[in-house]
Amino acid sequence: MVDSLRKPDLQETKAGNQAPPKESIITPRFYTTDFEEMAQMDISVNEDELQAILEEFREDYNRHHFVRDDQFDQSWEHIDGETRRLFSEFLERSCTAEFSGFLLYKELSRRLKQDSPVLAECFNLMSRDEARHAGFLNKALSDFNLQLDLGFLTKSKSYTFFKPKFIFYATYLSEKIGYWRYITIYRHLESHPENQIYPLFRFFENWCQDENRHGDFFAAIMKSQPQFLNDWKAKLWCRFFLLSVFATMYLNDIQRKGFYALLGLDAREYDIYVIQKTNESSGRVFPIILNVDHPKFFELLDRCTQSAEKMAIAAQSNLPKPLKLLKKLPNVAAIGVNLARLYFMKPIDMTATRNTVR
Repeated sequence: MVDSLRKPDLQETKAGNQAPPKESIITPRFYTTDFEEMAQMDISVNEDELQAILEEFREDYNRHHFVRDDQFDQSWEHIDGETRRLFSEFLERSCTAEFSGFLLYKELSRRLKQDSPVLAECFNLMSRDEARHAGFLNKALSDFNLQLDLGFLTKSKSYTFFKPKFIFYATYLSEKIGYWRYITIYRHLESHPENQIYPLFRFFENWCQDENRHGDFFAAIMKSQPQFLNDWKAKLWCRFFLLSVFATMYLNDIQRKGFYALLGLDAREYDIYVIQKTNESSGRVFPIILNVDHPKFFELLDRCTQSAEKMAIAAQSNLPKPLKLLKKLPNVAAIGVNLARLYFMKPIDMTATRNTVR
């Protein structure tokens, strides 16, 4: 699971553990849901596909994948200064997002075991995958003398409640956008090995297939609950979650373009490609997708980014808090207006082509 998130304060505890990021509207979130409602769902409409996905999870194609090889066995002190800060931040944020997926899936597995054994086993096997991802990233952090205290993180983070259908929309998009993020980085570095600054990225080709399989699972659940996809409310909510995920990633990545530059990537071009591919993938499930090819789409996201940058500059200034707030308010308003314009931009109806092979 991948989450596109706000920059945390990078602090180190005496024990070498990474302090958890401060909460904000776009930090990595830990989720909970209505477990009883989910346990009572009737999945019989699409149970064959869910059973097939379960069999694929049982195969555990990556059981031997997350093993550090001798390329990790060296000092990483040469990655220093701003490069080290950017890379450590990437690892910390990614680890937190993967761990949040592990916690959600593990709890769902436990709560659904009696009433919905197929879903329970699927969630249990996905939690296995997410735990591997988080552990592998946390081990990478140790190469930089940092480590997340995942136990403390479990207790200290606040949990956001989402109804089951919102969990499905959000996690489907999170897993699919994770696939496109990882595979795009992998393919780029395969073509430009000179930018392979750390061996973690060599694992992304197989790794992203976990994300893809998880996304397929959530797509299958939504297909088993046609009420989540087939009415006017579903179209509004799908638009909302698509825009939320795309805008959050875009604002986050453009603000961190220095990290992508380390890999030889242009953050804006990378995000445009990932958004386009994730939007296209979503059209196989969602009744609508966003018109990301509209000439104004990324122009409006750029305006949001400019406003966010002005807010960051004001926040880092020595101005008194009331003046910081005054500088922040017009930029918050500008972001809100531009996101509203994006939301009400005419979407693309996919109901007629949902089952078309693309």
